[in-house]
Amino acid sequence: MVAALPMPEDLPTRPASQVKNRWGEVVRQVRESGSVAVTHHAAVEMVLIDTATYRRLAEEVRGMHAQEEAVMDELDRAFEARLAALQAPDARARLDGLFARRGQLKRAPKAGASF
Repeated sequence: MVAALPMPEDLPTRPASQVKNRWGEVVRQVRESGSVAVTHHAAVEMVLIDTATYRRLAEEVRGMHAQEEAVMDELDRAFEARLAALQAPDARARLDGLFARRGQLKRAPKAGASF
């Protein structure tokens, strides 16, 4: 499950000039808080995060990609199975038989025990 991250505007901020001139302090703040928003003219331009947070995010993204691939593989298998059924030698005869019935059922439908 993807962990919730604070929005950049909710992070501690440092002006870009301080990041440039006081790098050691910024690094210390990132280690303490996990991330720091870097501002330029009072607008958040980027977010600095610690390595552990970056690794966690990268692993979560990999997990989501793997899950997405598994879902796509399952959909592909289902599509290929349906396509194979449509390409079977007797597919036309089965389809013609379906249309010939014109909605007629072999058994009467059941609408529940009380019906």
